[in-house]
Amino acid sequence: MESLMTLRARASPSPLQQRRLPGRQRATPVRATAAGEPDLSVRVNGLQMPNPFVIGSGPPGTNYTVMKRAFDEGWGAVIAKTVSLDAEKVINVTPRYAKLRAEPNGAAMGRIIGWQNIELISDRPLETMLNEFKQLKKEYPDRILIGSIMEEYNKAAWHELIERVEESGVDALEINFSCPHGMPERKMGAAVGQDCDLLEEVCGWINEKATVPVWAKMTPNITDITQPARIALKSGCEGVSAINTIMSVMGINLKTLRPEPCVEGYSTPGGYSARAVHPIALAKVMQIARMMKEEFADGQSLSAIGGVETGNDAAEFILLGADTVQVCTGVMMHGYPLVKKLCAELQDFMREHNFSSIEEFRGASLPYFTTHTDLVHRQQEAIKQRKAIKKGLQSDKDWTGDGFVKETESMVSN
Repeated sequence: MESLMTLRARASPSPLQQRRLPGRQRATPVRATAAGEPDLSVRVNGLQMPNPFVIGSGPPGTNYTVMKRAFDEGWGAVIAKTVSLDAEKVINVTPRYAKLRAEPNGAAMGRIIGWQNIELISDRPLETMLNEFKQLKKEYPDRILIGSIMEEYNKAAWHELIERVEESGVDALEINFSCPHGMPERKMGAAVGQDCDLLEEVCGWINEKATVPVWAKMTPNITDITQPARIALKSGCEGVSAINTIMSVMGINLKTLRPEPCVEGYSTPGGYSARAVHPIALAKVMQIARMMKEEFADGQSLSAIGGVETGNDAAEFILLGADTVQVCTGVMMHGYPLVKKLCAELQDFMREHNFSSIEEFRGASLPYFTTHTDLVHRQQEAIKQRKAIKKGLQSDKDWTGDGFVKETESMVSN
């Protein structure tokens, strides 16, 4: 396999192209500026960020106070909690979270590996949120604030929401086509992201009105995530974000026999996030990245989401082709200072491989995904070349009872 240094030498930036609409620019690469120190800055769809770490839409971006804290701590950008025109229709319940720990049912001390929420979008009045957006942009004019929006199946409503949110001064829009609970009942969220015909129509409405970059946030609760991602990009969106939470039932309390999170003795399926979803998110991001590389050449961006708690988690997403990496549940568990740890660990990774900028290794691992049929062919060819050197078992008949564990280990890659 080629080394990462070889890949670095062959790395090339995405093509640059500016949209006809003012302010809507494609992704451009940023090179290192400080000699000897890895540069984390990125420029995505014309938006300059000090690092690729973005507060994902949710509780960490729910009001002025917490978004200000995010900027003060050094996050590259903030995506506010999703807003709609009529916040009075949004009624949350408590409790609305449940945790999965790496211990038996009911254990209270194990590491948190999964997190479920049944929380809805912002229940604060739209005008309140917009005023806070304006205040944030006044105080942090050079920082990137992205508005997350969702609306019912109504063109006029979408256009009104886009106009009002843009007037607040946000730098971009992320469209929530992926909330898995509550909102689909009103033909919102995942109800749109799971219906490609509906998605195409709504994306058309959005992109004929928006004058800032638009990211479409994808749902993983679909057979082939590349289909809605492709439609969103073909319909004019500058980028896609993936993944939103995975529909789940967190568990059953074996003492009370009631589901979690338990609200007056009852529950409902919700969105699953945190560390346990990371491998699933990697697969979905890889699929989207391959599709984008093969079918789009105008610098459309990819924002990766799913189980990021370390700089190495982020590096994996970037190696698959992500321009930015969003964190939501990680902030809820570890706090806003997490960004300093993420930046330090990502820079450590870059130093290890002598990368000076994010662009130098973005997408470097993507070429090494193939089909199982191709894997078989590659291994057969490798076996021929190795000849007498035996690596692992060649057939099921070679398994033995006495050496079962060692034989298993001989075929593990990590």
